[in-house]
Amino acid sequence: MAMVAGTVELARWWWTFILRGVLAIGFGVVAFVSPPATIAALVLLFGAWALVDGVFHIAGAIQDRSMTRSFWLAVLEGVVSIIAGALALAFPDVAALSLLLIISAWSIVTGVVEVVMAIRLREQITGELWLALAGILSIVFGVLLFLFPTSGAITIVWIIGAFAIVFGITMIILGWRLRGIHQRASA
Repeated sequence: MAMVAGTVELARWWWTFILRGVLAIGFGVVAFVSPPATIAALVLLFGAWALVDGVFHIAGAIQDRSMTRSFWLAVLEGVVSIIAGALALAFPDVAALSLLLIISAWSIVTGVVEVVMAIRLREQITGELWLALAGILSIVFGVLLFLFPTSGAITIVWIIGAFAIVFGITMIILGWRLRGIHQRASA
């Protein structure tokens, strides 16, 4: 019975799911139509988030300074976050390129680790070829992203855009179903 009551309560907010879906689809369409604008928006969102996160870290550290010995670590984390956010907002092109280089390096390192693991596992399991292949693909992706960061950025934005559109469609379907539940519960 509690589950039904929770569903009916959630159904009251059906329109928020549809709104989220429409906004997600809109973001996804913008990602396909104007990838540079999407990259800029993501960098600005990161910058704003890092600034707010840093302020909250420092405020929390100051508030809890008598209860914890790691007061300065929390302050340091907050300061680093504020600096990262300010730099991302001041130099959005550099922030976008830096993020792509980090993804590139991560992909290459994890690919090398997967290949090494496949070589070590070949005596213990069969099918290690797939792990090695995944590692090689990861290395190739990382190298391509490093060599062609603009194309890599556009590809990542398109992936994000496709996800946003699919997510938006599912939110609209959920909102529509919740709307039906709300109408039946109200009657």
